[in-house]
Amino acid sequence: MEFGVKKVVRGMDVTLLPAGHILGSAQFFLESATGSLLYTGDFKLRPGLSAERTEWRHADTLIMETTFGIPKYRFPPTEEVMAGIVRFCAECLEEEHTPVLLGYSLGKAQEILCALSLAGMTPMLHSAVYKMTEIYRELWPGFSCDFIKYEANALSGKVLICPPSAARTAMVASIPRHRTAILTGWAVDSGARFRYRSDAAFPLSDHADYNDLIRYVELVKPSRVLTLHGFASEFAADLRRRGVEAWSLTGENQLELQFGDRERLT
Repeated sequence: MEFGVKKVVRGMDVTLLPAGHILGSAQFFLESATGSLLYTGDFKLRPGLSAERTEWRHADTLIMETTFGIPKYRFPPTEEVMAGIVRFCAECLEEEHTPVLLGYSLGKAQEILCALSLAGMTPMLHSAVYKMTEIYRELWPGFSCDFIKYEANALSGKVLICPPSAARTAMVASIPRHRTAILTGWAVDSGARFRYRSDAAFPLSDHADYNDLIRYVELVKPSRVLTLHGFASEFAADLRRRGVEAWSLTGENQLELQFGDRERLT
């Protein structure tokens, strides 16, 4: 199915909408005689360099992922995060270290390699990242970021992009002078670089942060919200305090008891 093209599936009108998570990621917008429903799956509102921009529709029911669904997880502007990553790489290269950026092979890696390419740096890709990026280039004609495949003898002056699982492999360990940086929304946590055993940590995520989750509810204007993943219970309770009917599908729903004025109770 193409984005934005309505199709009848089992008696319901189904439309796919871009989710902004990774290339081709889709939300389901369902319409029937009994109402409408928007199912986000993984999504983000912040525009990126390697995925379609998010779209939405008004829906009676919104089912949304809430990976970062508490106020602690508010990400800095993407431009600020990218500038920090580019600066980290530039400092490494200036000191003749190889910068090693750790991000998921699908989505995260393509986002950061485009930023590096725009900054005039040469991204060199771990084989898993390279294979995924070749698929990106095949499926998206507009994907024009420059990159090369990993070659141990050609690392000088390059930025190496690897999946997080490669951080403690022989390939990375064999690089004589290198520094690692983990790219994850969990970098908002203090001490994240120690937890991931990296030299630096940057809050680059392909998920919506807390502000975007709240904003999405405001944009969709649903009568009911159902939450999934991450801080599903906490975010549902947050919405209920804001006057929105909301319930977690994957966690406990703690009901709030309204006791009223304490003086009246005594």
